[in-house]
Amino acid sequence: MLRLLNMKIIIYGFAITRLVHSVLAAEPSRPRGVGPDHAKFYKSTDRFTCISNPSITLNPSQINDDYCDCPDGSDEPGTSACSYLSDLSPSYASDISSDNASRSIALPGFYCKNKGHQPSFVPFLSVNDGVCDHDLCCDGSDEWAHVGGIKCEDRCKEVGKEWRKNDEQRKKALGAAAKKRKELVAEAGRLRKQVENRIQSLETEIQGSVLKVKSLETALADAERQERGKVVKSTGKGSKLGSLIQTAKDRIEELRESLVEVREQRDTGKSRLAELEGILSTFQAEYNPNFNDEGVKRAVRSWEDYAARDRPAIGTDAQDRDLDEIAKPDSETGIIKWSDWEEGEESDVDVLYKIEEYLPVAVRGWVDQRLRDLRILLVENGIIAATAASGEESKTLTDARDALKAGKDSESDLRNELSGHKDDLTKDYGSNDVFRALKGQCISKDSGEYNYELCWLDRTTQKSKKGGSHTGMGNFVRIDSVTVEDDLPPNGKGLGSGVRVALRYENGQHCWNGPNRSTLVILACAEQDEVWKITEEEKCVYRMEVGTPAVCDINGKVKEGGAKDEL
Repeated sequence: MLRLLNMKIIIYGFAITRLVHSVLAAEPSRPRGVGPDHAKFYKSTDRFTCISNPSITLNPSQINDDYCDCPDGSDEPGTSACSYLSDLSPSYASDISSDNASRSIALPGFYCKNKGHQPSFVPFLSVNDGVCDHDLCCDGSDEWAHVGGIKCEDRCKEVGKEWRKNDEQRKKALGAAAKKRKELVAEAGRLRKQVENRIQSLETEIQGSVLKVKSLETALADAERQERGKVVKSTGKGSKLGSLIQTAKDRIEELRESLVEVREQRDTGKSRLAELEGILSTFQAEYNPNFNDEGVKRAVRSWEDYAARDRPAIGTDAQDRDLDEIAKPDSETGIIKWSDWEEGEESDVDVLYKIEEYLPVAVRGWVDQRLRDLRILLVENGIIAATAASGEESKTLTDARDALKAGKDSESDLRNELSGHKDDLTKDYGSNDVFRALKGQCISKDSGEYNYELCWLDRTTQKSKKGGSHTGMGNFVRIDSVTVEDDLPPNGKGLGSGVRVALRYENGQHCWNGPNRSTLVILACAEQDEVWKITEEEKCVYRMEVGTPAVCDINGKVKEGGAKDEL
């Protein structure tokens, strides 16, 4: 049974092998240098039609005969005979569409299979030029004629292995970058939510502030009405009592300041006396009594007599504490409340108008309020004149004005903050608001003589290592997109080709004899925020190539415009 099963397996395998060989034999081989995308034009064995010029037909034997018969060069896909038509060609077969009818040259170049690596095209000018172009044609098939005896070995195994290794590293880096972009998007969402919550709280605070301002306006109106209702306003500094109070206040303040000054002088003198006594004590202890100098001896005896006398203490701790209390301002001690005397001041005439002082307590308040209301009514209707102010307005009225001003200022600040947050929500922060998470953060690059700094959505700056002021290279204006056609280096730190997100920074520091400095920051997907390259494309017009996870696509979808995302 087992033997029968093995025989069936062998028969089936042999049948499949013959079927594959028959299919391969039925499929005509492509001429040298023709890629899979253009193989359909070379299927006929009877005649060949020039790709871009269908009116011209050739014998298949004229293909790759080293003579350019077709105006579009399509009859020489494997030689350099038509290389004069164009020396430009894309790098990879996948970059070429099947419809090339509108092109001056029909084929993108000499097709290298590069088995073990990626197929590519070599410019026709490089075919059989005696140079091995292993960077594009690693299998060496572009030098099939061995011009000058050169033989290009097939290096696709090694090149492909190295490329796959680098590609794996790039994919891992891009995967990590995509993860970081998700984190940035989450952070941006959190920050946006924070702004939205702040807007809600500000709207509530503004409603409360509006009510508070209305209340303060009412309080001020009441204070002004009560001020007008006074029979005789406070005479302030103009009365005798007011003048006496102010004089006493000024005199006490002057004495206090003099006390503080005298105390400082005492402490200085005390310190100098102690220093002098120390000098004399040292002199007494160290002088030579055998030295026959009467002046010195007399001085020593005098010092001994001085030191033996009783001397009163200068400035004891208890006295100093008393002086500290005396030297404090009245506003701190509270012993004398000058505001009570200043606000409570009234002239002798005031007593005549306070008839309620002679009334019973039960009716005193009622009569006082009715008299004030009557006077206010007469003043407001122009029957009697308001009493002219003899000094500053009352503290109550001043406080009411100050409170209203502070309330209005607070409301204005809240409205300005609310307007700023609402404007922030309408700003363009890129896809998923991702740049909101980076705003204000800065990265820099050392570039020889200068350090270049990029601050996200803020500014670009050039800093000289020799010191001096910094040069502003532009202030952020908007998020844009640009199309680039660059080769991607092996380490992946480059823009590549396609549509890329760009940040425009304009209106920087003025350039001598030129425009204001500006910077175009072109972004590509990378695991870390990093400035790769800075160039000055024109005078004071800069270009930065920057890697960041912020522009890495998470879903791998195709963006608008037909450019595929980097992940």
